[in-house]
Amino acid sequence: MPGIIEARGIVKKYGDKYALRGVDLIIEEPITYALLGPNGAGKTTLLTIILGITSPTSGTVKIMGRDPRDPSIRARIGYVSQEYGLYELLTGWENALLYARLHGVPTGEARERILELAEKLGIREELKRRVSSYSGGMKEKLSLIIGFIHDPDILVLDEPTTGMDPGSRRTVWELIMEERRKGKTVLLSTHYMEEADALADRVGIIDSGKIIAEGSPAELKKKYGPRSVIEVGVEDGVKPEALRELESRVEKVLVSDGRLRVYVEDPDEYVPIVTNTLYKYGVRIRRLIVEKPTLEDVFLRLTGRRLEG
Repeated sequence: MPGIIEARGIVKKYGDKYALRGVDLIIEEPITYALLGPNGAGKTTLLTIILGITSPTSGTVKIMGRDPRDPSIRARIGYVSQEYGLYELLTGWENALLYARLHGVPTGEARERILELAEKLGIREELKRRVSSYSGGMKEKLSLIIGFIHDPDILVLDEPTTGMDPGSRRTVWELIMEERRKGKTVLLSTHYMEEADALADRVGIIDSGKIIAEGSPAELKKKYGPRSVIEVGVEDGVKPEALRELESRVEKVLVSDGRLRVYVEDPDEYVPIVTNTLYKYGVRIRRLIVEKPTLEDVFLRLTGRRLEG
């Protein structure tokens, strides 16, 4: 049975410069897959090749076993690009209805769908205004409505929250997660590591035209991230016998300035061990903080630099 998206050996050259260097991206079942990387890494180029908008220099793409340019396949995809494709002199409502008609959505159904999505995204009243008056974040939200209007099976979202404030970004995350719960496949690009962490079942870290690591957020952090740290603030120091017992049970322990830092792979397992050991020897705890690795830590480990736009 063919996978949902199968992109194999994708190379894209512009003159003598490579945008993509032999990328494989396979999605076999409905999941949310995030391409995580800085601007210029090749995310948008890969998405447009997967959609059949751009031709690769070499490599193949199949969506549900067929050419992505097949009209029957295009009808099952909702695409939200960084280029808004909106008519500035029309209102948001007129833009959304126009695209609904292009997708063959009956008018009554389209009206309900537009209002439902606009309500969730918080721009219902703004639909009455001309798009020329919209901020970048509002245009992105309207583009999401248009991309979702025909209830597609596959959503391809290129930097869907760029230009949005943190509250709006969270609202979009909730909408994407809701679509995922309906059994949709979501392929998105982002340079926000917290976005990939919050949304993705699987992450492909892309840099300089290559996917350099792939896996679930938890897998990537476990394989490439630093150890988690349980930091405990204590009163009156740590008794030697408590320290000896902890050192026998965990990977590494450091003590300085009334703080105990315990390095572990799984903090959820070791927090009770640390606290119970300290209580056992009468050590009083003032505070406890757990520092877990992030996808940005993973990117730093793999590339030697931080993930920045």
